[in-house]
Amino acid sequence: MGDPPLGASRGGLMLAVQYVRSVPRFLAARTLGRAWSGLYTSRASVARLAEVDPPPLPGPAWARVRPRLSGICGSDLATIAAEGSPYFAPFTSTPFVFGHEVVGEVEEVGPGVEAVAVGDRIVLSPPLHCAVREIEEPCEPCASGETAHCRNVTRGTISAGIQTGYCRDTGGGWSRSLVAHQLQLHRVPERVPDEAAVLIEPLSCCLHAVERAEIAPGSTTLVLGCGTIGLLTIVALEVAAPEARVVAVAKYAHQREAARALGAEEIVGTGPTMREALATLLGAELHRPEIGPPVAVGGADATFDCVASDRTLDDAFRFTRAKGTVIVVGMPGVPEGVDWTAMWHKELDVRGTYTSGEDTFARAVVLAADRSPDLAPLVGAAFGLEAWREALETAMEAGSRGVTKVAFRP
Repeated sequence: MGDPPLGASRGGLMLAVQYVRSVPRFLAARTLGRAWSGLYTSRASVARLAEVDPPPLPGPAWARVRPRLSGICGSDLATIAAEGSPYFAPFTSTPFVFGHEVVGEVEEVGPGVEAVAVGDRIVLSPPLHCAVREIEEPCEPCASGETAHCRNVTRGTISAGIQTGYCRDTGGGWSRSLVAHQLQLHRVPERVPDEAAVLIEPLSCCLHAVERAEIAPGSTTLVLGCGTIGLLTIVALEVAAPEARVVAVAKYAHQREAARALGAEEIVGTGPTMREALATLLGAELHRPEIGPPVAVGGADATFDCVASDRTLDDAFRFTRAKGTVIVVGMPGVPEGVDWTAMWHKELDVRGTYTSGEDTFARAVVLAADRSPDLAPLVGAAFGLEAWREALETAMEAGSRGVTKVAFRP
């Protein structure tokens, strides 16, 4: 079945980019997608443009939001390309509408909503935790404010879903309407344009990553990868660890320019001399085994892997000093070919980092207001829902096309 007709949806239905659970489609994407990337937006894809009913308000404390911009996240692309781990599958409910990076406008409020009003411009904090699910006795993580690690994401008044954009009852940002609990909604200051506001959710993740690193003053930090997450990590470092030195690795020229503008002191390209250049900047000494890449003695105090590919994880372990810290910011999936020897030998402290708490999200709203002129240009392309194929293709090739963040403008 092809896409719905272009133009206004019919009979109260709305357009949405939806994920449909299908083992054959998943396997096709995983096995054939790298040879034929067009599969990801073909009729054989797990993603499709569909006409769906707008989700009803699940309860009195919920509001309806019309997305103004919704970002395409690397986790969305990994889901469509079947490159991620099946780890999260039990914590979703299908068919779900993609989109958890959202700036939108409140269109309707339930009788119990007090935090926002119709017409407010808001950003969405996506975790669907105990309070959102109206569970009376919160789990231990939620009770301590660690709502990202809620143990009840399959229980409560809505279907399973770790976040908005992965739950069939809430809808998502890649549509013309979603529903959210009032606790998920944060007003956006008037001076913050939509293009900066849509980056607040990933910015909050990067602030949390820097908090997780516990960086001492005067530390040298290394940021691997300068896509959206890498660049926002540089912003977060400048704010949360202002005395740290920031060295970044960026593949493309526009990424190197952005990294320098956002606060990185030194930037290295990904060419054949990358490791030698890194060693020089980090004061590390390279030793070459008979086979394989060089071994670094010394390195960064803290490394942020904002890609989490086989190659970047390997480099993160190699170019972090003994007893240093590696923060895995990118979504790693199931990496193969990573040499874990450096991690073991150097006694590295490897830490994951996932989304953020509400306090950190609120700080990201303030930071976005302060840095709007720097953040807004990172949104390089925005597409209507009807152009979903072009949007996803652009996002999957963003770096080579000179683009950082790609978004939908429903």
